[in-house]
Amino acid sequence: MKRSLAQVCTALSQQDPQAGLIIAIVFSICFAGFTRLAAADADFSVSYIVEKAAPGCFPVAEKGKVVPVFASSGDFPGVLRILDHFQDDIQLVTGLRPELRIDNTPDASQILLIGTLGKNPLIDHLVANKKLDASNIHGKRETFLIEIIENPFAGVEQALVITGSDKRGTIYGMFDFSEKIGISPWHWWADVPAKRKSDLWVKPGSYSSGEPKVTYRGIFINDEAPALSGWANEKFGGFNARFYAHVFELILRLKGNFLWPAMWGRAFYVDDPENPRLADELGVVIGTSHHEPMMRAHAEWAMFGDGSWNYQTNETRLQQFWTEGIKRMDGYESIVTLAMRGDGDKPMSEEADIALLQKIVRDQRKILEEVTGEDITTIPQVWALYKEVQDYYDRGMRVPDDITLLLCDDNWGNIRKLPKPDDKPREGGYGIYYHYDYVGGPRNYKWLNTNQISRVWEQMHLAYAYGADRIWIVNVGDIKPMEFPISFFLSYAWDPDNVPAASLPEYTRTWAEEQFGAQYAGRIADILTAYTRYNSRRKPELLSPDTYSLVNYREAEKVVSEYNQLVQEAAEINQLLPPGSRDAFYELLMHPVQACSNLNELYVTVGKNHLYAGQGRILTNTLAEKARELFKKDAAISHYYNEELAGGKWHHMMDQTHIGYTSWQQPDENIMPEVKIIDNPIQAKMGVAVEGSSAWWPGPAGTDTAVTLFLPEFDPYNRQTFYIEIFNRGKIPFKYAVEAAKPCVQIDSATGMINTQKRIQISVDWKRTLPGKHRIPLTIKGPGRQSAVVIAVIENRSVNAEDIRDCFVESNGYIAVEAAHYTQALNTRALRWLEIPGLGRTLSGMILSPVTFPVQTPGDDTPHLEYRMYFFQGGNIKVQTYLSPTLNFHNSAGLCYGISFDDQPPLIVNMHKDFTFSDWEESVRRNINVVSSEHMIAESGPHVLKFWAVDPGIVLQRIVVETGDVRPSYLGPPESFFVKVDSRTGTK
Repeated sequence: MKRSLAQVCTALSQQDPQAGLIIAIVFSICFAGFTRLAAADADFSVSYIVEKAAPGCFPVAEKGKVVPVFASSGDFPGVLRILDHFQDDIQLVTGLRPELRIDNTPDASQILLIGTLGKNPLIDHLVANKKLDASNIHGKRETFLIEIIENPFAGVEQALVITGSDKRGTIYGMFDFSEKIGISPWHWWADVPAKRKSDLWVKPGSYSSGEPKVTYRGIFINDEAPALSGWANEKFGGFNARFYAHVFELILRLKGNFLWPAMWGRAFYVDDPENPRLADELGVVIGTSHHEPMMRAHAEWAMFGDGSWNYQTNETRLQQFWTEGIKRMDGYESIVTLAMRGDGDKPMSEEADIALLQKIVRDQRKILEEVTGEDITTIPQVWALYKEVQDYYDRGMRVPDDITLLLCDDNWGNIRKLPKPDDKPREGGYGIYYHYDYVGGPRNYKWLNTNQISRVWEQMHLAYAYGADRIWIVNVGDIKPMEFPISFFLSYAWDPDNVPAASLPEYTRTWAEEQFGAQYAGRIADILTAYTRYNSRRKPELLSPDTYSLVNYREAEKVVSEYNQLVQEAAEINQLLPPGSRDAFYELLMHPVQACSNLNELYVTVGKNHLYAGQGRILTNTLAEKARELFKKDAAISHYYNEELAGGKWHHMMDQTHIGYTSWQQPDENIMPEVKIIDNPIQAKMGVAVEGSSAWWPGPAGTDTAVTLFLPEFDPYNRQTFYIEIFNRGKIPFKYAVEAAKPCVQIDSATGMINTQKRIQISVDWKRTLPGKHRIPLTIKGPGRQSAVVIAVIENRSVNAEDIRDCFVESNGYIAVEAAHYTQALNTRALRWLEIPGLGRTLSGMILSPVTFPVQTPGDDTPHLEYRMYFFQGGNIKVQTYLSPTLNFHNSAGLCYGISFDDQPPLIVNMHKDFTFSDWEESVRRNINVVSSEHMIAESGPHVLKFWAVDPGIVLQRIVVETGDVRPSYLGPPESFFVKVDSRTGTK
């Protein structure tokens, strides 16, 4: 007779209590560890599915046969409905559709048994007879168990049991199984093909994802015109149950359970009365958005309302309107939004006050109680502290303790407010309303995905650590462009403890593998990480011809080159993938990479066109034509997505305009940026420009004296190469010659012919360069007697190798360091520095963990990061600290950190001091908050910059120390040269 380990423990404890206790402890530790492993497996670890038989495995499909599925008619209707998807999934993978037997006596050697505890007699029989231990899911929320049972019934050798603690638990169990056999949650929404397998086996063991840590986890369909609305109207006739069936399925496959339905002119209950019924059947909890109280869509007031949307003047009719909303809820599982904003998601009138809003909440709760007949504290309710509504809370407004306070971000991914660790717990708890998409100032962003999962992790980790775990809902716009971050948001909401920051690259790689297989998953993950980083630097709608510097640090051309490299890499992978995966690859990778690469190149090309026009370059008009071609290419990319991709399945999904913004609101159509056309003379005319300067030779008309141009400074540590551009301002080609006054200056192409323009690379032969500072003229001769002078500034310093070891070296007026490239991280037993890989605009972010730490007073034993730097002169310097645009989420005087050099006392810097609305706008436009502080370095030589933790939540991305005039750029100067000296040989 076989006995469970728990039964063995019980028997042993009766014989030897100490031995039994030890085994029980070991058992509990093992099971806890196994549960954690299974939870990790549910997200991005090894699957419990194999394709070859092994001892104890269960054969789902083998040698052209598939096991029958047994279920009970007494189970939840939603479970029975999802069984049809479950059969489809197995058929898509194996080519075999399992037979579904409802209420049948098991009569096969192997069976697949699916059902909910208390709703399936066969499963309840196994539990009662101790053949299935359901103790770890009984009474839990939304929890499933997948386990092989030997000899479960007479005549049955094995049963694979998928059981849930409740309706959603069983559904999640089925969809988890589907995902593990090779059906992506994005199978329908992104055309990800099933991974075909002839044989499927389940490994022995007990599998569960555990209980979700966040109670309600969902998405908000918003800003859905023109793209999603046009698509839904064409494909489904509107936002009806046929449309929402696909939305509900997606949410459940991603283990979500909550939805705020589309609301731009939509009315979930009115558009199709089947909508709420189907949602409730499947277990998707419905709410209404932050400004749609009492289960009524905003659009319904225009349909059925009478009078103004003003409680002071129209109380009776508003109460009638809300009463109908609650009646219509009719017992469906819902979360009721309370209070109100002004009509059309605007602030309430200036006359509105705390007393009025509190009265509104009281009256709404009275309606809720009277209509439902239920205890008001048992009805899920939420008050969204969105925009100005948070001001009411900050000024003292309070609502009953059973209401969830839905805290919000600033619409740009930065959480505005969190409870404090010592706040009294609320029965209703706290939630977060987050944004992947937004319509409003400083600009709409709704075209493509611009969300880094590393930034989402950082902010939602902060929220979870501070106790906001009742509701997580994210505005996803049209759904389609946001596939990857939606997956992450809902995965992370299930168990934030299971996704540490260090696992983010592996999460991305595993997600890529789930969609496209293992062979190219690493390369695809790199593209995902790179393109979301590039898009988050500056959202596409905010781009302009002067976003990136055209003359400093080769910034603009580097941005274009990086995007184009991604396009090349994606195109190569696309050709290597099976044809059946290419639609999915286009939707998830190729399209955003291609479209954003083209858009960035368009704006940089227009910027160059404007620059060249001012300099009279012959290439000006050529760049104007190139810009027009890039603009046409943008339209062609959208046309392919809308008209040809997947046979036209996604027509209208790329209708969103994104070029030609002049205010926060989108243009009615994409508008070609203005380009310059000039008329060049016939005769050859030379022009000269240099890297790092907006000046050019001979300069604008009317310049009295010849312009002398200066290249950035050369030094023996960075060993730079800078360029000179010689360009034609006429139509006839000309010969040029470049001659340096000293032979240590190297010129890669000293003579030649200029048709349009040519870039000449200048470097230094350090073996031929004397110590000291040199200003060496380079004479550039062109047509006729035209002659320009460029000065190469060379600083050939000799520094003791030991002094400069492990230092970032000053050059051209700055030292720039990525946050993760610290010399030393000083931790304590309780606090440790944590790198968040991929976060931010250039590399990653550093944050002190846990993020709930108390305010620190910097001292010798408090956490800080050290950066060793070498300065060539002492004096006043400026430290520019690049921080993620974290908000003052505790309404304090501001979040602070410390900066010091060497043994100087730390200067405490408040990142929110004098932080104005325009400062906030700039920080979200640039996705960075650069905070300046001034310091003194007494003398040249090595010094240690120390970044001190003071307040929690601050994320450091990079540091730029300005020792002189730093040339302007969007991303800041590139990281400085780092000297690593071999201690044995003394060589660098």
